Amino acid sequence: MNTQTLNNKNELIQWLSTLDDDSIIEKLLKFKEEETKDWWDTISEEERKSIEKGISDADNNKVEPHSSIRKIYDKWL
Repeated sequence: MNTQTLNNKNELIQWLSTLDDDSIIEKLLKFKEEETKDWWDTISEEERKSIEKGISDADNNKVEPHSSIRKIYDKWL
């Protein structure tokens, strides 16, 4: 972390420690919650299943090299 970032962080900490406005505190807490959400929890069940299938296929060597797939779809790329 560079000096400017550290200074900004310290400035924010000092500002937060003096905050009395409940609405700002609530907004900051919501922002923090959104920023720390695991992306896995934000995708659909269909997307999760698709990712899990891809991982399973890769684990079981059911994959094709990128070069062979590229040859098939090259005319559209």
